[in-house]
Amino acid sequence: MQITITARHFELTKAIRDYVENACLKVTKYFDHIIHMHVTLALENNRNICEVSMQASRYSLQSQAEAMDMYLSIDMALDRIETQIKKLKDRVTTHQKRALKEHFQTFSRASDILVNQQDRARKTVKTKRVVPEIMDVQDAMEAIDASAEEFLIFKNVETDRLNVLVKKDNEHYKLFEP
Repeated sequence: MQITITARHFELTKAIRDYVENACLKVTKYFDHIIHMHVTLALENNRNICEVSMQASRYSLQSQAEAMDMYLSIDMALDRIETQIKKLKDRVTTHQKRALKEHFQTFSRASDILVNQQDRARKTVKTKRVVPEIMDVQDAMEAIDASAEEFLIFKNVETDRLNVLVKKDNEHYKLFEP
């Protein structure tokens, strides 16, 4: 991700530059397909204005905040971008879930597989298709404790990938990340 910072009507200090860069990097934990972020900081009539524009793969988001303190205006603008990212990600993932559910009409089936040609031995493989929920590891642990299942397939919020959480006993879990 490329971060561009522009200062208007004041000199940009290293402390403000580092603060903006660290704050922008925190946004990537929600959405990792960010290509470019442009932050414009302005000082006009004792007002500190922060404008943030973000370019993602197919989306462009913008926010603006104004406060008496520059750090506060940066935080407010990035909080607004973060809210927009969460809303965008929820909208994208719910559409994908709906499409997956419509695509799979039967969620489970059994298949016979011929293991040995001479003995004509067969084994049955039961296939169950699941639509993974989007959650973090803590939520997955709570969900697996609440259910009777020994494993849970979910899409991790931090990595945006499929993970499998297996419950070994009441205190031990095993997490599989591809």
